[in-house]
Amino acid sequence: ISSDGTFARADLHMKAKNLTWVKGDRDIDTLDDTSRKNLAGGRKPHLIPGGGGGGAWLVGPDTASSGKYHKLGAKDFGTEDNIAGEQTGTSIFDPVLCELAYRWFCPPGGSILDPFAGGSVRGIVAAVLGYAYTGVDLRSEQIAANEEQALGITPNYRPRWIVGDSRHLAEIAPGEYDLLFTCPPYYDLEQYSDDPQDLSNAINYHAFSESFGEIIAQAVSLLNEDRFAVIVVGDIRDKAGFYQNLVRDTIGAFQGAGARLYNDAVLVTAIGSLPIRVGKQFASSRKLGKTHQNVLIFCKGDPRKATEACGPVEVVDLAEAYGEVTQHA
Repeated sequence: ISSDGTFARADLHMKAKNLTWVKGDRDIDTLDDTSRKNLAGGRKPHLIPGGGGGGAWLVGPDTASSGKYHKLGAKDFGTEDNIAGEQTGTSIFDPVLCELAYRWFCPPGGSILDPFAGGSVRGIVAAVLGYAYTGVDLRSEQIAANEEQALGITPNYRPRWIVGDSRHLAEIAPGEYDLLFTCPPYYDLEQYSDDPQDLSNAINYHAFSESFGEIIAQAVSLLNEDRFAVIVVGDIRDKAGFYQNLVRDTIGAFQGAGARLYNDAVLVTAIGSLPIRVGKQFASSRKLGKTHQNVLIFCKGDPRKATEACGPVEVVDLAEAYGEVTQHA
């Protein structure tokens, strides 16, 4: 999985629509329909931050998150190791990861719940691939920007975003869902708004963890039996430099809600300037450089039945796939 923001294309040989997300100057004849629509609509070929790491096409009003990001820069948000972030001043949720999560862990045309929606990326990828996406976010201005972006990219099959507090998820987004896919705020690493209900404004990590656990419990309760849940999360340090162990607490929240840990994958993010900076950092504090996030996959119920519901996965020859990418790059 590539996170460098340049050229990302998943499942080269599957029959459904492929997604191409581009950055930089490329001949329009080399772009797919989605990318052409983005450029025709005046959208810049990179993403802005969105709550929960959602990301969004650079269009519409600035949010508290994106405004603060552009003012302070990548280092303040912990994304300074991402090449795309360093080159464009952006925080990106990987759209290829979205596509893989949907194709591998959700039944075809299934319903997806995202309690930490943030920006538009997860919703738009779901819509383009034919899934019914429901995302919840506290900020009305973020939802408005998402709607505008979706209208320009996938006007005929749009995601559903709801303005609300996910601590009341069962009330504001009732239903039965086939996949839980989300990326939560990493406590106070990035402040998304001034709303006291925003988890990034929790008074301490304990308060954050309690509210986070409540939301996960409600989300899992809305998930159909024999279904998967996928969450992208990374650990964070406290002010003294110690890890808070957010990954452990995430696993505990899901398992306490009745979804057991089934897979633990590592999403390797672009190294960027990490090798340059880590020497001084290690010499002064013995802190190692971190360039990955955890992709945790849980199952509610029987994993065999959940797998059957998702259907077959097409496995391609890597040499052939690499050759096709090389020919079209």
